Order: sequence, then C-alpha cells, then structure tokens
Amino acid sequence: MTELLIERHGPVAVLVLNRPQAMNALSQSLIRSLTAAVAALGRDETARVLVLTGAGEHAFSAGLDLKELGASSGLLGMVEGGGERPNPIRAIEQCPKPVIAAVNGVAITGGFELALACDILIAAETARFADTHQRVGVIPGWGLSQKLARIIGPSRAKEMAFSGRFVTAPEASAWGLVSRTVPPGDLMAEVLALAGEIAEVDAGFLADYKRLMNEGYDLPFGEAMALEAEWSRRHNSALAPNDLAARREGVQSKGRSR
Repeated sequence: MTELLIERHGPVAVLVLNRPQAMNALSQSLIRSLTAAVAALGRDETARVLVLTGAGEHAFSAGLDLKELGASSGLLGMVEGGGERPNPIRAIEQCPKPVIAAVNGVAITGGFELALACDILIAAETARFADTHQRVGVIPGWGLSQKLARIIGPSRAKEMAFSGRFVTAPEASAWGLVSRTVPPGDLMAEVLALAGEIAEVDAGFLADYKRLMNEGYDLPFGEAMALEAEWSRRHNSALAPNDLAARREGVQSKGRSR
C-alpha cells in the first residue's frame, strides 16, 4: 500500500496520509515521503495550495508509529528532535504555499503537531485532539510544548499537556485551535472550496504574506509591527497606480458576484 497519496484538483494538491489500518500513524517511510512531497510541491509552480488529510473517517494521524519506534533503539529523539532526519513539520512551515489541514478524525501527539504546522485548520465535527506525550514519557520535539500555549493560552495548553485528555472539535473551535468545524461529509468539499479561493491569489504575494505572518509571530509585538511597516513600505511603494485600480475593480466585481 502506498503510504502517501497525492491527488490534484487543478492548482490544489491534496496529500493523504494513507495508513488507515494504523490510524495513519507516521512511520519512518511516511515521514520521508511526506517531507519530500511537501518540499517538491513547494517548488511546483502548478501547485498553488496544499491540503493535508488522513485516509478514512477515524484519524487524521495518531502520531509517530510507536510500534515501529519501539523496535529501534534511540530512534525517537532522532525522529522528533534531530535535524538529521526528514522533518515534515519544518517542511510544512517552510513551504511557500498555504497548507490547509483537513482534520478528519483524531489528531494525536505527533499527528497533532503535524496539524499545528499547517497554516489553516478545518476540522470535521467528529475530530478530536490530544497531547499524549505524558503517557509515553516523551518530551515533544516538533513544537507542541511551545506552539499550543501561544494558540490557546498556557492554562488550556497545560491542561492538555498534563492530562492527555481529548479535546473535541467544538471545544477546539471555541478555543481558536481550528478555524471552523464542518459536518464530516462536507469536510473535503469545504476545504477544497477554500483552497480554490486561495489559489486565485497571486502566488508570490501569498508566499510573502505567509512569510511575513510567520516571522512576525515569532517576534515581540512591537518588533512584529515594525517588521510589517518595513515590508509594507517596500512592497506598496512598488505598486503602480493602474495595477492597483485594476485589482480594486477585480475585488469589487468578485464581491458583487457573491
């Protein structure tokens, strides 16, 4: 069985973690395939938006394949924390294209970290999220201990980190962890519609905007505001008035058609 499926919907590339019999757990071969695929699609000019999801209805990803890792001495730290190994989290974060997570089921530990690496999270109403690092006694190496508190606040992040309890999709939406929830049967249609809308935007602009938001997020607020001002001056000063007028008309025309 091919562990990673890649489907194309025009300018949208859908990557499907295809190990449903193992809750789409991340084997070493799947990690390598996913990392390479994201990097390649990031360079592919025909792919404007990436979508990441899991096969089946029950799991986005259950995280690292603990059965495989248990048979490999010392492998766990090398997979999550080591720079020597393929790192799908870094590949997604560094991808110049927007990446949408279509969370179709449980996203647990490493699978949770994989979802958090994406730019936008849309979840099925049946999806659930959990950090179970404490159950296996492993410190996160893909960013969960730092990202989660910045997204949902330290109290909620520590509740998840210390207890391992599952958070439902409605809770995740209320906490700002996901953009929105949709009925399971509508998930891919909703995500593909959003991806298609994003794909209409100039690819270079999207790459710059994603980079600006990501770099600013890592800075103190004042420095982030200064970064935006610098980028704004540099970019906007190069815009020709005629081009701006044409784009404004395009926006207005699109708004009237809705």
